[in-house]
Amino acid sequence: MSQYASKSMVAHEKDWIAYSFIALFTIPFLIFNIAPIFFTAYLSFLKWAVFGPPRFVGLDNFREALSNQQVQIAFTNVMLYGIIIVPGVLLCGLLAALYVNKNWPLSSFARVCFFSPYVISATVIGLIWVWMLDTQFGLINHYLSYLGISSVPWLTSTEWSLYGVSLTSIWWDTGLAFVLILAALQDIPRDLSDAAEVDGASRWQNFQYVILPLLRPVLSMVVTLQLISTMRIFSQVYVMTSGGPASSSTSVLYEIYTIAIRNQKFGLAAAISMMLFVVILTITLISRWLIRDQV
Repeated sequence: MSQYASKSMVAHEKDWIAYSFIALFTIPFLIFNIAPIFFTAYLSFLKWAVFGPPRFVGLDNFREALSNQQVQIAFTNVMLYGIIIVPGVLLCGLLAALYVNKNWPLSSFARVCFFSPYVISATVIGLIWVWMLDTQFGLINHYLSYLGISSVPWLTSTEWSLYGVSLTSIWWDTGLAFVLILAALQDIPRDLSDAAEVDGASRWQNFQYVILPLLRPVLSMVVTLQLISTMRIFSQVYVMTSGGPASSSTSVLYEIYTIAIRNQKFGLAAAISMMLFVVILTITLISRWLIRDQV
């Protein structure tokens, strides 16, 4: 009887140890991730400035957000960012992964070069590209001049500012896409490509009919992650253009920052945050459904 009780106590002690390790992750996750979501949802129904008590206003904040011209511009810009950045990151990441996977000359050096930008903070990336895209002294315009192209006002023109920020984001985010696609490429059995070559398939046919279908799940995941990242773009906009000129490069998160911090309209900022949360959640659920069908 005592032996059974001793084993039971040891089992309970192991359970408590396991629960303690789980709690080390779960409690901070609930405090710093889940709780702010519920608080933001609660705040979105209030009119709350820095001074004075909060006042319940129902859906007024959401109505104001939907009719706010700056918010409309921000969501439109985010869609444009997605149209430019997502295909750019996907294409650059795929080409980089294909090059490194072939073990061609300098592939080890290229592996480091392709991934290194991703580990640098977005603020530093923004500062680097502010210099590179400078109209007079920027490196990009310097090389364009050799091609007979006049200086492009990447960050000071309403026509080009969005493209300047997009170019920076593509260069920064390609590293993650590169690593994910390269890992998927290295998991593809070499025998499949060899069999296709024996059957007379060209390199393009081998890629189109053998490699690409096996890459579709990871490519879908890259698209999803990049869409979410693009919806949350902030640091590049803040550092490089401050949303300008004339809101031509602003984003949803930058408008949330402006409304909450500068204008002290926390309820309105919370309502816009919840709208963005719903959009990102929808993208995530749709992508999970698509990826599940491809696996």
